[in-house]
Amino acid sequence: MTQGKRYAALGLAILAAGGLRMPFERQLTDDLQAAGLLPPKLEQRTGEKIGQTFSAVSLGGLRTLVATFLNLRAFTFFTEQRWGEVGDTYELIVDLAPRTRYYWDTGSWHQAYNAASYYLYGSELPPLRRKANWRASILRGREFLERGIRNNPEDPILKHRLGTLLSDPNKIAAFGEPGDAYEAAYEAYIAAAGLENAQGFSKRFALYSLARVPGREKQALVLLKEIEAEGGRLPPTFFGLSYTLRHYEAPARPIMDLIDSTFPSRQAAYETLGSQWHRTRDRFPVFGVAEALAHLENDLKIPPERSVLKQDVPAPMEPDDYFAPKR
Repeated sequence: MTQGKRYAALGLAILAAGGLRMPFERQLTDDLQAAGLLPPKLEQRTGEKIGQTFSAVSLGGLRTLVATFLNLRAFTFFTEQRWGEVGDTYELIVDLAPRTRYYWDTGSWHQAYNAASYYLYGSELPPLRRKANWRASILRGREFLERGIRNNPEDPILKHRLGTLLSDPNKIAAFGEPGDAYEAAYEAYIAAAGLENAQGFSKRFALYSLARVPGREKQALVLLKEIEAEGGRLPPTFFGLSYTLRHYEAPARPIMDLIDSTFPSRQAAYETLGSQWHRTRDRFPVFGVAEALAHLENDLKIPPERSVLKQDVPAPMEPDDYFAPKR
């Protein structure tokens, strides 16, 4: 056999071996991607946006590195308040690194908080355009975060972040019926609390959201008692909700008896309930709070001119209040 024929035969053998290996390797790659051990295949649109680096990035070895450089580019766009380009860049980043929580978290934050605040406070656009852009930025941040959760279903931090966005009285809760946003926030927080490595306060934040949903007071009290049974230090907000939810459950119970069984002291009760009475924007329930404050002011001998009940209580702000024409 001549040398040329030997090379030809060797080439055919290599091609045949490659043909036999391809189905096995393709299945192995699919299995590894499904298990999260390999990044998913890049979409063609991602390659078109990356440009000349696509051939190298598509091999998987440089995807994280390219995502890092794009994150620096997104930061430049952020400092220049080029919000559309910030959002588009993070769309590309998460295509490259869909398993990296930081990019989903940061991309959502830029849209729902930074861009939204720009349109709320810094933009010179007409009020109607500012309001439309503010709303669109918040919704884009929410949608981005929800996609991050779908790509990382076992990540408790992203679920907690979604709960934070949904329960913010100046965000989703300001769009329409606040109870709907608070109920969705509860679902996000409680889902986060049920995952491994969850933050210890996710369950408590779930309570704070559920307590603000009209008609869910009894379920909120069940959750509150569950958190109490787990022990640990709890903040004043928790005790304020404990009072209001227990008053809702048993309105005939003597006020001072409920106060003494809920708070570490009557002074602490007065300070906590007084704050809750004035936090109208947060929309916490106030069942029995006015009655409690009246009893406490009498017991603590608070002068009438210092009465919390006689101070003006701000009305919850509505979206249109933010966008009144600037003077």
